[in-house]
Amino acid sequence: MEKVTLERKMDVEAMLEDGVSEDEIVAEGATAPKVELMKKPADGERVKRKAKRLVKHNSGDRAPTNSMDFVVPHRRWKNSRRSRNGYGRGLPKKGGAGGKGVWGLPGSEIIEEDFEDQNDPNYDSDDKNIELKEVIPEVTPEEYYKRVEPIFLEYYEHGDTLDVAQSLYEETTDPLRPLITSIAIEIAMDHKPSHREMTSVLISDLYWRVISSRDITNGFDMLLKNLPDLILDTPEAPTILGNFIARAVADDCIPPRYVTNPEVEELNEHAIAALKRADTLLCMKKGWAHLDNVWGLGGPLRPVKIITKQMTLLLQEYMSSRDIKEAQRCILTLEVPHFHHELVYEAVVMALESINQSTEEALCALLKSLDDACIVSPLMMEQGFQRVFDDMTDIVLDVPLAYIMLDRFIERCSRAGFLSDKTIRNMPSRGRKRFVSEGDGGLFKPQIPTFARDN
Repeated sequence: MEKVTLERKMDVEAMLEDGVSEDEIVAEGATAPKVELMKKPADGERVKRKAKRLVKHNSGDRAPTNSMDFVVPHRRWKNSRRSRNGYGRGLPKKGGAGGKGVWGLPGSEIIEEDFEDQNDPNYDSDDKNIELKEVIPEVTPEEYYKRVEPIFLEYYEHGDTLDVAQSLYEETTDPLRPLITSIAIEIAMDHKPSHREMTSVLISDLYWRVISSRDITNGFDMLLKNLPDLILDTPEAPTILGNFIARAVADDCIPPRYVTNPEVEELNEHAIAALKRADTLLCMKKGWAHLDNVWGLGGPLRPVKIITKQMTLLLQEYMSSRDIKEAQRCILTLEVPHFHHELVYEAVVMALESINQSTEEALCALLKSLDDACIVSPLMMEQGFQRVFDDMTDIVLDVPLAYIMLDRFIERCSRAGFLSDKTIRNMPSRGRKRFVSEGDGGLFKPQIPTFARDN
């Protein structure tokens, strides 16, 4: 037994000298059978060998032992890359994590952690199992009115119905679609007839794009109920609403039965008057065809020929009645201030064709009143007279005395004081016909002698 123990000790020392680690020695020793502690050999059997000094351990650490309680020195740290001072050298790990000034792998800060520590100060229990849903806040009719009112006011400036349809489609939900008709008509009641015509066109273009026939009828129902309040600001509100209802029926936006059988349970007197107005317009002979002009023939959207014809009829009516106030009202109803030069042109041509002093006086008084009331601007007045000056070569073919009548009419307007000096200076002059008594009466052109042809 002592011989086996001695051989085992010699094998351990040989393995340590060859660089075998202590873990391998311990693992190998675990399989060896347990033996008793070594005893001191006899003097004759003693092998004289220099004893190897074991590694000195700290007093607080317990040195590892093998299965035979033999003390094995710690692992040698000579070739280890691990820092010996207890702190790292700031080098990154194999996977790229760690290192000086680095916490984890690049991009790990955007990856959600699967497991969070409840003791972490940033831990929030409400962050787990949360499902976010889109919530659209409900818009009240008052808030919706404030949103869409600028859209309708801008429409009166540019007249683009497609732009309005896109804006209303983004701002409107299904419960608010009936408000489009009611708000548009309420705003149009405070504006001029041309804007009401644009509103009727807008309702027709929005039909089946943004609003349906049901939405339009619901909007009219709201207006019929609110007529007692609307009439306070707009006394003619029942008539205006009746025109809108009749125009919507003519444009096939609502069925004709709505006029006779509205869905409003209790109709007030103003609502009844509005429906009667719509029924009267629809029952007229060829009423549906004339409903295109329910808001008048004026406005910048009308063709030029129609506006010119209206101005001619206006002047003829004025010559019959000599009512300047009514003529001014009709001119304002046309709503074409940029086309007033046509009115001046027609008035001057009418004065030249009449060859009547009374007609000249009446037309001069009308032009002066329009200038004094600032209905026709000085620029439009000058352009109208200049157009007459440019067309005198054609006018004189129909009116031989056109130059004489123009001279007399310009002189009358100059005395009235509404013509500029520039207009008076630009008046064309035509040379008078020279008579025989004015210098060359006895002079005749000599006759050219004729020579007979020789046969």
